[in-house]
Amino acid sequence: MNHNIRNLNNVPACHVGLDIGGSKTRGIAWIDGEVVADFSVGSTNVQNVSPETARANMAELFGLLGSIEPTEVLAGAGGVDTDDDAAALRDLIAGFVPGAQVRVVHDTRLLLAAAGATEGIAVIAGTGSAAWGVNAAGEQARAGGWGYLLGDEGSGYWLGREAVRYSLHRMDLGEPVDSLTAGLLDYCKLTDPQGLIAHFHQGTTRRYWAAASPVIFAAAEQGHAHALGLVEQAAKDLAAMASQVARQLSITGPIVLGSGLGTNVPALQVAFKAHLAAAGLDDVDVLDQDPIFGIPLLVATRT
Repeated sequence: MNHNIRNLNNVPACHVGLDIGGSKTRGIAWIDGEVVADFSVGSTNVQNVSPETARANMAELFGLLGSIEPTEVLAGAGGVDTDDDAAALRDLIAGFVPGAQVRVVHDTRLLLAAAGATEGIAVIAGTGSAAWGVNAAGEQARAGGWGYLLGDEGSGYWLGREAVRYSLHRMDLGEPVDSLTAGLLDYCKLTDPQGLIAHFHQGTTRRYWAAASPVIFAAAEQGHAHALGLVEQAAKDLAAMASQVARQLSITGPIVLGSGLGTNVPALQVAFKAHLAAAGLDDVDVLDQDPIFGIPLLVATRT
C-alpha cells in the first residue's frame, strides 16, 4: 500500500479533513501538504448525538483549529446514506468555515484512500460495519452499513451483543457461568448474568458494547469454543460484504480492511483473509494508519 500521500497535485494550500465517528470527531489541517493542527472532540454525527451536541462539538473543534482558514473542508462520516444526510452535515460544517468548499462523503471512502487507492473496496470493522467500493469506471457499490438495529454484522457492537445473548441463553438453561460470561460480567461490573438484561437495555450505548469486544477475543485466544465461533462468524460476514461489492463492480481488489477491529485484531484479519481467499479474492490489505489520512488523496483527485 502507498501511504505517502503528501505533495499531491491539485491539493489546496490549506485544507481541513474531518473523520466523524460515533464517539469522536478528529480534525486535521494541512498547509502545503504538512499537518499543522490535529485535534479530537466529541462526536458531531447527528446519527449518534443530538443536533445541539453536534454543533457544540463542532464549534469546539474549529475553535481549537483557531485562525486556520481552509479553502476546502472534506468530511467523512458514518450514516451518510442520502443526499439529505450529506446536506445536513455540510450545512453544519459550512457555518464554521465561511467561503470554504465543503464536501461530505461516507467514511468508507476515507479508508480506501488512506491505503493509497482510488479504486477498490473498503471494509469497515469498528463499532459498526460496512463495505464500499469503486471501480475504474467510477461505478460504486455498497454492502451493509445499515446500523445496529438492522445489521452491522461482524462489528464490535455485534460481537458484544452476541456475547450477551450467549450468556443469557446459558442462564436460561441453568448452566454455570463459563469463562466468556465471566469476562463479560467483569467488564460490566455485574455479579450475575440476570443483571445483563437490564444493563443492556438501560443506559448503555453502542460504543459501550463495542468496547466489550476484547472480552470475546481474549476468550477466543484461550480456546473458548463459542468465542472462536463468534470471531469466525464476524470474519465470514465481513468477507461476504466485500465479496458482494467485488461481484457488483466486477473487480478483485484491492480490498482494504480497517477501523478499530479491522486494524487491531490479528485473529479477525487472518480469518477475514482466509474467507476471501476461499472466494478467489487474494488482493487484501489491512490498513495501518487512521482513515483520516486518506483525505489529501480524496481532495487531490476530487473523488
